[in-house]
Amino acid sequence: MAEDWDAMARWYDDKQGEEGDLWHRELIDPTLWRVIGDPAGLDVLDLGCGNGYVARRMARAGARVTGVDASPAMVERARAHEARQPLGITYLVADAARLDALASSSYDLVVSNMVLMNVEHAEGAIHEASRVLRPGGRFVASLSHPCFDIWESSGWQIEMVGTQRIAWRKVRGYRQQQAAKVPWRGPQGETWETWTYHRPLSWYFRRLREAGLAVTALEEPEPTGVFLRESPQVWIADVPLHCVFEAIKVSR
Repeated sequence: MAEDWDAMARWYDDKQGEEGDLWHRELIDPTLWRVIGDPAGLDVLDLGCGNGYVARRMARAGARVTGVDASPAMVERARAHEARQPLGITYLVADAARLDALASSSYDLVVSNMVLMNVEHAEGAIHEASRVLRPGGRFVASLSHPCFDIWESSGWQIEMVGTQRIAWRKVRGYRQQQAAKVPWRGPQGETWETWTYHRPLSWYFRRLREAGLAVTALEEPEPTGVFLRESPQVWIADVPLHCVFEAIKVSR
């Protein structure tokens, strides 16, 4: 819910900064940017923009960008960045599943970075992304990998196999849609919780098809050397916990 993200907006803005935190900067985003390609000259919607660092990068690359987030406090932080360094970005407060302020067929590209699994009505968000896209426009999104990263229903099991320390990824309840609260901890011991929603990968592909979108790419981000040096979860090199897809508007 928006109020959950409101409570942690200041900390989250500091954590993401201008390039994203370690997980975004060195694991998720390199693949996201590769799938996005060059946004110069495009009308782009950053759906679930948070503090706006993705929107700002696209604007600096020559895109005309609108950022939308359901959290008023997050949008306030994004607008503060725009006020300090104007890039021509418009930021709006809106539920991803109800983009009433945005006209149909008005964007070439919709980007949603690690958002869909946090949206209660993700089906509506996918349909709205399709609605605001022009024919042939692209929807590019990253999310927690539905096959391997299910909050409270997946985890690492570490075993010694011979002389090797092996990590196995354990998953249960994959087919069941689930909702859970995810805890966040700030540097001073602050704690917050936000909702996450698990849906099988097939659920997303069905919703995309129903919205008139055809999947043209599915990638599973690999960690950089920096990530492997700085994060304890080096096993992500073997089992991906995130995915990035591209879908093109082919109808409606």
